[in-house]
Amino acid sequence: MMTFAELVTSRRAWIDEVLKPWCRAAARRDLLLAEQEWPNLAGKVAVEMTLWSWAWSRFPGLGVEDGRAGVDETWPVRVTTHDGQTREGYPDSRASIRGTLVLITSEGQTLQPISIDDIAGIEQLRD
Repeated sequence: MMTFAELVTSRRAWIDEVLKPWCRAAARRDLLLAEQEWPNLAGKVAVEMTLWSWAWSRFPGLGVEDGRAGVDETWPVRVTTHDGQTREGYPDSRASIRGTLVLITSEGQTLQPISIDDIAGIEQLRD
């Protein structure tokens, strides 16, 4: 029989080794399904600070994993979609919900949301 400490350790390992990597690779439709069952999967944690932050972390420099929800708004980014289109702007964390990324251009224009499934890559645009 397993002790409580061993149980906690195995649960933490499952989250780190199975759940987080799954979020980084899953399709948006599967992430939306997981969102509905999140308390059963991850426990009593905010879905925005876990599932969606882990999902966005598949793109280095975009996801935040330090206990904050959403995407990192610090730097402008260039988003390349699977069909070869590119868009540039600052991520809008409040508007980027449930697997869609919203960018605001340097001129203040809000661009159409982009599904996480449509994004091939994201590059930070630093000076």
